[in-house]
Amino acid sequence: MEKIASFTVNHLVLEPGIYVSRKDKVGAETITTFDLRMTTPNKEPVMNTAEVHTIEHLGATFLRNDPEYKDKTIYFGPMGCRTGFYVIFAGDLESKEIVDVITRLFEFVRDFEGEVPGASARDCGNYQDMNLNMAKFLAKQYLERALYKIDEKHLVYQP
Repeated sequence: MEKIASFTVNHLVLEPGIYVSRKDKVGAETITTFDLRMTTPNKEPVMNTAEVHTIEHLGATFLRNDPEYKDKTIYFGPMGCRTGFYVIFAGDLESKEIVDVITRLFEFVRDFEGEVPGASARDCGNYQDMNLNMAKFLAKQYLERALYKIDEKHLVYQP
C-alpha cells in the first residue's frame, strides 16, 4: 500500500509554521489543505485534548464568521498527533496567502474571553473537555514562535 502524502513529510526537521499539505481537485475546483504546525514533532510535548478541543471550537467559529474566509472554509480541525491543525480552504492557495487570516485566528484565540462557543452539552459531544487558559497560552506561543516572524523555511516543507 502506498504511503499517503502527509506520511512522507520529514517530521525530524519539521518546525512550527504554515505548510501546504496537499491540493485536491473537486470537480473543476481546487481545495488546499494546510498544515498549521504549532509544535515541533517528536521534540516537544504534544498538546492535550482539552486545549486542542478549545482551539478547534474557537478557530472554526472565527473562520466561519470571517468576512473573507467564511465562504472559503471547508474544514478546521486537529491533527491526530496533536502537534497542530489542518485547515482546508476552497481555492488553489499558497501558505503565504493565508498568513494574515491564520495570524488573526490565533490572535482571536489568544485574546478570547467568555464562554467558548458550542461548549455546552446540547452543542458538543464532549463539552467538558475544554481548557481556555491553555488554548490561549498555546495560541500566544504559536504567534510568537512562528506567525509573527514567518519566513520561507516555515512556509514550505523542508526535505
